[in-house]
Amino acid sequence: MTTPWGEVALSRFPEDPRETLRAWDAADAYLLRHLAARDVPPAGSVVVLGDRWGALVTALAAHRPTQITDSWLGQEATRANLARAGVETGAVGLLTTQDPAPERIDVLLVRVPKSLALLEDQLLRLAPAVHADTLVVGAGMVKEIHTSTLRLFERIIGPTRTSLAEQKARLIFCAPDPSLKRPRNPWPHAYDLPDDVGGALAGRPVVNHAGVFCAERLDIGTRFFLRHLPRTTDRRRVVDLGCGNGIVGTAVALADPAAEVLFTDESFQAVASAEATYKANGVPGHAEFRVGDGLAGVADGSVDLVLTNPPFHSHQATTDATAWRMFTGARRALRPGGELWVVGNRHLGYHVKLKRLFGACETVAGDRKFVVLKAVRSR
Repeated sequence: MTTPWGEVALSRFPEDPRETLRAWDAADAYLLRHLAARDVPPAGSVVVLGDRWGALVTALAAHRPTQITDSWLGQEATRANLARAGVETGAVGLLTTQDPAPERIDVLLVRVPKSLALLEDQLLRLAPAVHADTLVVGAGMVKEIHTSTLRLFERIIGPTRTSLAEQKARLIFCAPDPSLKRPRNPWPHAYDLPDDVGGALAGRPVVNHAGVFCAERLDIGTRFFLRHLPRTTDRRRVVDLGCGNGIVGTAVALADPAAEVLFTDESFQAVASAEATYKANGVPGHAEFRVGDGLAGVADGSVDLVLTNPPFHSHQATTDATAWRMFTGARRALRPGGELWVVGNRHLGYHVKLKRLFGACETVAGDRKFVVLKAVRSR
């Protein structure tokens, strides 16, 4: 990426030679050009919210910024990009969306997230640290910035306006108003599952932190999956891979308290949600909650059953790279005879990848939109 201060070599994490997606976009570049054009460079406490792969904090490392992200993969990419640029990781603060907010913010740079709820939650958490002289600038692609986005900035921080578009990117300028009466933070959000879910989950509570997929209702893919989950008899080590709010893993634990369930996701918000959902249901079994890259760190051949609903987007890009990593990680972690169960949109064609990886794939259930697939590790 070419910045006003020189070129920076950037990559996503984990690096994949087959993947062509960049670790930065026009919005990152636009924001950096704007900062360089100001008479006064960023000074004081600089906070970068939602920096997707570390492009912004790497370029601004001289100002010792603090990054706040919901993505474990994004945080690891930042570490790698800082090291590649010769910057010590200690020169940049690396926080998650679950960490306490900084006490004072003099410059707040916001990469607008896909989730409006996550933006709302994070602005409400950071607003007390913002003061009248804080420089607040948001950035995003034109398709990511809506009227509702600007209203959030106005409602939580202060008067807001936007820039002209450049290379399909736009900036948001917000003037902090310390006298603004902010709304109560509605996150995390809890609701009870509908009775028609059936089984032990009917009427059970679910807890969602902001930004988790379908945080306000049960999504139809998970609803379909719940109707076709396998019995866990003799499958004592179970993984809810890409766990989201943990409904699937909690359903397994409720059905078989003897099962050991690992909830894992690359989103800090998701794993916090899964843990809160599990605890809210008072499940007597054993569970582990882990933020990371899928099944990395799980011993080979140590798992009996993996359940997953893979994402097929990386921010605004449609890609199967994440699903492929999840499938290959599951095959490695499963014992011989262990099973991977996948729910997904029918049009994604996951059966092709599973047949290539496992040698066979069985369709357990399907309707016009979704399909549940099973693959067994033979050896």
